[in-house]
Amino acid sequence: MATVALRSIQGKWVMACTIMASAMAFIDATALNVILPSLQQHLKASGPDLFWILNAYLLMLASLILIGGTLGDRLGRKKIFMIGIFIFILGSAACGFSPNAAFLIIFRVIQGIGGALMIPGSLSLISSSIDEKERGKAIGTWSAATTLVTMGGPALGGALADAGLWRYIFFINVPIGVIALFFLAAKVREIKDEDNNKKLDFPGALSIALGLALLTFGFLRLPAVGFNHIQGYGPITAGVLLLLTFILIERKSSQPMMPLNLFSNIIFSGTNLLTFFLYAGLGAGMLFLSLNMVQVQGYTQLESGLTFLPFTIFMVVNARFAGSLADRYGPRLFLIAGPFLAGTGLLLLSYIRQTKGPSDYWTTFLPGILVFGFGMSLTVAPLTAAVMGSVSDHFTGTASGINNAVSRIAGVFANAVFGSMAVLLFSTALQNGISEISLNPQQKQVVIAQAANLGNARVPAGLSPVQEKEVAAAYHSGFIDAYGKIMKVSAGLGFLASLMALIFIRSEKIKKKKGPASAGPV
Repeated sequence: MATVALRSIQGKWVMACTIMASAMAFIDATALNVILPSLQQHLKASGPDLFWILNAYLLMLASLILIGGTLGDRLGRKKIFMIGIFIFILGSAACGFSPNAAFLIIFRVIQGIGGALMIPGSLSLISSSIDEKERGKAIGTWSAATTLVTMGGPALGGALADAGLWRYIFFINVPIGVIALFFLAAKVREIKDEDNNKKLDFPGALSIALGLALLTFGFLRLPAVGFNHIQGYGPITAGVLLLLTFILIERKSSQPMMPLNLFSNIIFSGTNLLTFFLYAGLGAGMLFLSLNMVQVQGYTQLESGLTFLPFTIFMVVNARFAGSLADRYGPRLFLIAGPFLAGTGLLLLSYIRQTKGPSDYWTTFLPGILVFGFGMSLTVAPLTAAVMGSVSDHFTGTASGINNAVSRIAGVFANAVFGSMAVLLFSTALQNGISEISLNPQQKQVVIAQAANLGNARVPAGLSPVQEKEVAAAYHSGFIDAYGKIMKVSAGLGFLASLMALIFIRSEKIKKKKGPASAGPV
């Protein structure tokens, strides 16, 4: 009885600390897109800089998250969780003090390392600290609490950015993290697997991190240097070779971070392909939607943040209900319909041209956001259930980690490829848009060079008032044209994710798991 009581008391402290730690990561993720316009303006960041600010964190998370889970099992879940929180708040504080975009990118790498050690620890601590009979309820509570906290991320980010306090999105992590560390140290005992002798796959982690970094660099350099320059094709080629090397390392390793034999399961492969396409479309769609609203449509950053509330409310209200229905009827139908609806929502959003601002929101952006949000809310819990149910119980932790990593890699892919594509599309639209404006060749070159700044493109000095007005109009229409095409490609990725479910997923071959499904990749 004393042991049960001890586990119960410790379980409550574990719940509180894991919710606080997860809240830091979730608020950062949801608020960052909203504060990007302020960040770009204050740090004088270019378009590629913005994508690196997003990717630096995601790269570290994608390549090290599986290593983070293994370290927790071997060295102690509480210890690695606390180290992750400490590194994360250290990186967050440094991000807040960043004097320019280059320093912010470096400090985001530190945040990503902390996140890779911290994020796997949340659910593993809950699973190992809380009695089996209460574990499902605890995971459900964790999921609901972190989702509610996440709802405030965009609104908080927008409010702080409008007040000129965007740096506090990073600073807010420091007190939350310090409180979590204090209670972990004082109230939670160490937990580790004494018989876990799994070796760390550092060659695999290094090859995938460098491969993704080089691919990202190559794609983001393409708009500036072109396809025929060594800075374009060189890093892309090297990145592809390193990713192929990663596959060879994993195939030969006795303790791989990503066991390739799991992909021989057609449902596991199909769900991860679905995750990749869906989260690539989701990442690109939400990023460019936010940039369009603030930089072109005239929304404040707070108003932009509030526009995502319907999406989040759908996730809170529908996700658990969809998970329950998927348990009863199987996830296949939901994984076909959900991504298809998400893609339809992105397609609706792609047709929006210049609006009158927030007063037009209800008839312009809201319908697409509602359809998009409803589709995602039908997808996340059934997707988790399908991933976990496609493998034996022995591999559920590994399967969850791989699915999380795939969602991060999808984000890196989206930011790199779509960032490059957006600059190229914007440049092409600008060339057409300024063809009728009386500018000399040098002025045209300066105007088009601003395409690298996307929606933050500034009219060059030295133009007449009439020219300034015409160039500003060309910037607006050119960005909206590029935005529409990016959103259509994002919608296509949603439809492709739906097709993956149609082809690969069979509900009768998926095992049912007890307890609530988590809300998709964390």
